[in-house]
Amino acid sequence: MDTKYIFVTGGVVSSLGKGIISASIGKLLQARGYKVTIQKFDPYINIDPGTLNPYEHGECYVTVDGMETDLDLGHYERFTGIHTTRNNSITTGRIYKTVIDRERHGDYLGKTIQVVPHITDEIKRRMLREEEQDEQLDFVITEVGGTIGDIESAPFMEAIRQLRWQLGRNAVCVHLTYVPYLKAADELKTKPTQHSVKELQGMGIQPDILVLRTERHLDDHVRMKVASFCNVDLECVVQSEDMPSIYEVPVSMQKQGLDAAIMRKIGIPVGETPAMKAWHDFLDKQRNAEREVHIGLVGKYDLQDAYKSIRESLNLAGIYNDVKAKLHFINSEQITRENVAEKLAGMAGLVICPGFGQRGIEGKIIAVEYGRTNDLPTFGICLGMQMMVIEFARNVLGYPDANSAEMDATTPHNVIDMMEEQKNITEMGGTMRLGAYECELVKGSRAWEAYSSEKLKVNSEKLTISERHRHRYEFNNAYKAEYEANGMKCVGINPAADLVEIVEIPEKRWYIGSQFHPEYSSTVLHPHPLFMSFLKACIDGTAEA
Repeated sequence: MDTKYIFVTGGVVSSLGKGIISASIGKLLQARGYKVTIQKFDPYINIDPGTLNPYEHGECYVTVDGMETDLDLGHYERFTGIHTTRNNSITTGRIYKTVIDRERHGDYLGKTIQVVPHITDEIKRRMLREEEQDEQLDFVITEVGGTIGDIESAPFMEAIRQLRWQLGRNAVCVHLTYVPYLKAADELKTKPTQHSVKELQGMGIQPDILVLRTERHLDDHVRMKVASFCNVDLECVVQSEDMPSIYEVPVSMQKQGLDAAIMRKIGIPVGETPAMKAWHDFLDKQRNAEREVHIGLVGKYDLQDAYKSIRESLNLAGIYNDVKAKLHFINSEQITRENVAEKLAGMAGLVICPGFGQRGIEGKIIAVEYGRTNDLPTFGICLGMQMMVIEFARNVLGYPDANSAEMDATTPHNVIDMMEEQKNITEMGGTMRLGAYECELVKGSRAWEAYSSEKLKVNSEKLTISERHRHRYEFNNAYKAEYEANGMKCVGINPAADLVEIVEIPEKRWYIGSQFHPEYSSTVLHPHPLFMSFLKACIDGTAEA
């Protein structure tokens, strides 16, 4: 079968959930036995979101091969279980850089370089994944960021227009729009959707399928009206209502026949509807989880999307432990020694969130100390793990001026120091320790038990895991023996560089820090073992209380 291409665009307003719809389409086609990948094309000129403040674009997700990407790639991986790479995340910046580099190299033989055809040709090449000839994919789903009508997205729309005609029935266009409800008129309004489709048609693209984002159920009359005015078959107009959980969306789309409509448009026999038993079992567990466990997220970004993968990993682990993880953001800038007990009151466990820079770290250190001295399950991730190390140095090893070289380059006790290979780097973008690296676990440690029992289902003398990283600074091995002697054990080591990846205090109920980001590896059907173990400790603690 020739590779089929699905283009997902959005109109009316941003943040409608194109990433969730794209991931849902991928999941439904995957359930039918097809090999699928999903890619995101972002119109901004940054090469990648790695240098963006989380307030600009939410969390920065990292692929196994070390590409800093948009958070939607996290949705793709959590829904489908596929491993995305740098070829699944493309920006205008990367497109232009490639074309300009080729022009400087003389590859265009002196021609005038223009948006059409040179930029659009490069976009098409990436959309067709011409560099990935060995993949043998059945479907490539391409989500285009932003909203129809944005000046930045015009070259992407032109590329899709050309591909739509070039590929014929091997391409399908799915357009996501918004149907608002006007309370004063007590009416659902389809005019914004009509205008959005008209704008798309003005670019030469006729959508094959419309997904109507709505907060209220749309009856058949509304769907027929949209179908009639937008030249789309009625069976190809589906609605995406607000759901109790984003993980209900694939089931809703399947019930409305979204995957079947795509296959009919492409000319593939629809066949039987997949049962998706494992997915439904997960949703049943989610619906039946009644008990709440309260988890504090200690960080400096008061924005839900800033810690998206951590939030989803905790939610997934809670569901598999038959509880609802009730997450509470606690701003580390507002934590002091005087109010820490009040701020963290009622929490069954703490997650010390990742980040960069000085702002909010002293509050994190105070929260870490509270977790350690009160034997509260505490999970430090990346910078969070480094705060655990600094707090231990200050309050157990007796170095009150201990710090990270990132925060204080003159500290005499740099228990966290810049990695050797980072010291001569001057550029910020894409230069950190990024992507998956191996880590050997110490047998009998709590981390070893978590991975062997929950994820790898093995019981061996040597256990090697692979996790994704995003950092410049590391545990300073000059202090390793001192930490070990005083109760903080280094239980995960990178075998190639002897870097400390995991620390824990075995005498505590659950006190673990990971230099890597386990949240990037947690999926709907395979929750991450460290989050599973952490949630279990939080649940056990509340049961004892």
